[in-house]
Amino acid sequence: MHKGQAGRVLIIAGSKGMAGAAALAARGALYSGAGLVKIAAPAEIFDILQTTAFEAMCIDRAELDDPAFDYSVFDAIAIGPGLGISEANVDLLSRVISGFEGPVVIDADGINCLCKRPQILNMRRGATVLTPHPGEAGRLLEAFAKGNYKELGRETAAKALADIPCGTGPLVVLLKGSETLVTSGGKMYVNTTGNPGMATGGSGDVLTGIIVSLIAQGMHYMEADPLDAVAASAYLHGLAGDIAAEKKGQYGMTSADLADAVAEAIKEVTGF
Repeated sequence: MHKGQAGRVLIIAGSKGMAGAAALAARGALYSGAGLVKIAAPAEIFDILQTTAFEAMCIDRAELDDPAFDYSVFDAIAIGPGLGISEANVDLLSRVISGFEGPVVIDADGINCLCKRPQILNMRRGATVLTPHPGEAGRLLEAFAKGNYKELGRETAAKALADIPCGTGPLVVLLKGSETLVTSGGKMYVNTTGNPGMATGGSGDVLTGIIVSLIAQGMHYMEADPLDAVAASAYLHGLAGDIAAEKKGQYGMTSADLADAVAEAIKEVTGF
């Protein structure tokens, strides 16, 4: 086995003042086993990324503007953490959605960009994962005319989001919160790990990295089921949070502590 068989991941994330989001997503991917992680970010934050997630490679996000950029070399792509919601980033999301046939994980500002141009989701030809927190879920429901989050409630809202038309590929929705919900095609998982100490900035970025990593690895190991990969990611993310809380306490733990505990969580589950 070599690193190219352990999941090749592209993370499109980060902006000035939000470098940490990209770094935490990259660390989530690396510490959950991805063989190759590349971050597409503004060149001005490279120094931060290459000292906080130095195992990852960085490319200037401007390279993605080239129509000849080859997305097919990646097994899975994540887009959104710390990205920003400019029209240029909405255009970038559109190109990724239409130009890459592999799995795409859309989080944070990726979701906010999608809400500005929801029709682009019809161009998907591969699996798509949406990972909203309740506020983002509410904006998605409004953008796709699926109802009001508070009126629907968590489970019905998650199911409504999973029913959004998504081109020719499956759509998986992970609705964050206590007892995170993961649903697709009428099937729903309720996560049982995690604790209130995970309610801290950057926790979701680590989760995005875990999801894109496990999906990318599954492209080599098995006939990957995105729903199962996302559910497993939620469980491992919560378990890492429980491990971090045991070591640091819920009050003082940070998303960096959470990322550091991901490998230990996987070892606890798998023995490796």
